[in-house]
Amino acid sequence: MGSRWGINRTVGQIYALLYISGRPLPADEIAEALNFSRSNVSMGLKELQSWRLVKLQHLAGDRREHFSTPDDVWQIVRILAEERRRREIDPTLSVLRDLLLMKPGNEDEREIQGRLAEMHDLIELLTRWSEDVQKLETQQLTQLLRLGGGIIRLLDLKNSLPLLGSKRRKTPQPATEDGLDED
Repeated sequence: MGSRWGINRTVGQIYALLYISGRPLPADEIAEALNFSRSNVSMGLKELQSWRLVKLQHLAGDRREHFSTPDDVWQIVRILAEERRRREIDPTLSVLRDLLLMKPGNEDEREIQGRLAEMHDLIELLTRWSEDVQKLETQQLTQLLRLGGGIIRLLDLKNSLPLLGSKRRKTPQPATEDGLDED
């Protein structure tokens, strides 16, 4: 699963062990439990720290560094989403912005910029939505996810109501001189 979230298999296994262990673990215990070299564990822990997915702890009476994960699975998902945005989405938006600032030299380049602008606007919209979702309390986020297809039904209902949906009522026209509407 780690590779699907953007981290390699070894790092994913280290993280899984830390998450299920229920207690902070030192690197040597991680290496032994997973049968990994100490250097692989060290590199994996550095990677996890760069993702802000593990925290370093010192336990009383033990000189070794211990590592643990957040206990709240929702916090883990939020961190992963934020880090993926920072590492992947933000640089993509930056490149798209730079390309959109360039003056097109011909019609083909104008068409390309139009497509890039659509891509930029979509990614910006998704990013803003993601940021709004990130701000939700866990209970609200859970409720939102449980709505699932109910949201589609709600949008369909909204669109079927003339005052709320895309089928807007006509703006009333001013009365003619004879006092009657033209419609």
